[in-house]
Amino acid sequence: MMTLQSTVKRFGDFTALDGVELEIPKGTAFGLLGSNGAGKSTILRLFSGIYSPEGGRVLIDNEDVYDNVAAKQKVFFVNDETVQFQSFTLIQLKDFYKQFYPNFSEEIFEKLEGIINLPRDKKLSTFSKGMKRQAIVIIGISCCTPYLLLDEAFDGLDPTMRIIVKRMLADAMCDRELTVVISSHNLKEINEMCDTAALLHKGKIITYSKGMKRQAIIITAIACCTPYLLLDEAFDGIDPTMRIIVKRMLV
Repeated sequence: MMTLQSTVKRFGDFTALDGVELEIPKGTAFGLLGSNGAGKSTILRLFSGIYSPEGGRVLIDNEDVYDNVAAKQKVFFVNDETVQFQSFTLIQLKDFYKQFYPNFSEEIFEKLEGIINLPRDKKLSTFSKGMKRQAIVIIGISCCTPYLLLDEAFDGLDPTMRIIVKRMLADAMCDRELTVVISSHNLKEINEMCDTAALLHKGKIITYSKGMKRQAIIITAIACCTPYLLLDEAFDGIDPTMRIIVKRMLV
């Protein structure tokens, strides 16, 4: 489990997170939704051990993350800054990360790279933004960490590659108890991928919603404007506030 306990993070006079409480259970796809500056990326950097909190605690499996190598090895963080080695080839980048993640799977890497088919002998500096994102997602999944954090996961990917990457993530979750945390400002992406989501605004969680996929399906069904709408356990997994909203949509 990933946990924030009354977590505070400041940058000078700016409070990026203001006493945030959050629990992310194992094996779930969890979304962090909010506009730029809401605190999404800060949460991911705290969980990955890049930042230390000014107040409260940041825990992975009940262990503080910052300055804890064992806890950090449970997490792989994908963002635009992850691919820093522009002079590396894909294979060199893989070998670099393999040093720090003892459970790295060559078999998974070969399988995923075979699906996307990125150039192995070209420097990352020649890759497009989308290709760099594909490369680091492949490596992140291959590291076989219990937790995979993705900051604006699908930014720079064309529609076809978005589908492929989403399928890779879904398969990884099915194959092992992988916990995926995705930050985005795009509600559609969060709805498509996540079981549960937190909405952040100015460093605080203002709502916490379960049953995101079910809500998205119901909204889509209503938009189809059919004369009849059949719902099986319609409100299962939806929190009380969202139940009221969905019921108002239906009447």
